[in-house]
Amino acid sequence: MLLKTARNLYSRLMEIPPRGMSCGRDVSIQRPRRILNPACIRIGERTQIRRGALIEPILAYAGVHYAPAIEIGSDVYIGPDLYLACIGRVVIGEGSVLSEHVFLNDSSHGFDPTAGLIMEQKLSSAGGISIGKHCFLGLRVAVLPGVILGDHCIVGVNSVVTHSFPAYSMIAGSPARLVKRYLPEEKRWVKVN
Repeated sequence: MLLKTARNLYSRLMEIPPRGMSCGRDVSIQRPRRILNPACIRIGERTQIRRGALIEPILAYAGVHYAPAIEIGSDVYIGPDLYLACIGRVVIGEGSVLSEHVFLNDSSHGFDPTAGLIMEQKLSSAGGISIGKHCFLGLRVAVLPGVILGDHCIVGVNSVVTHSFPAYSMIAGSPARLVKRYLPEEKRWVKVN
């Protein structure tokens, strides 16, 4: 009994969010993890982030200062090995599920051949990322800058989302394209030609 209690306590301690992060009740962030600038991150209640997450709101890069913000809603499940970086704003809506190895980044390196080393060039962004409520992102999905996914979107395995989609969209591919739409009034998914 004592051993079981000690294991439970250790397990809970290994999942406590880092200091400075704004979190609701019952948030679990498994170790190992790497979370930078936690004061830029807000998480709702009962959200779970599995092991291996790298969450990086970028405050400064190549001499430029940014004001990043990451907002993760309540009842979100994020699978192992998330990569989330931003110089602007990334929002993940309540009740959403992100599978393993999901990549979210609202910026990219400069690629000016005359501006020196790529890693020393300023970051650029086409806008923040917003994942709606109750969305599902499959294994190894990448969401690029400026993307807005409406509520209840489903993104297929290995998809690269390069532009926005409205609510009730099922998308897949690289680049992702619309494959089905959900019709709430008929309660069914229909193929899109």
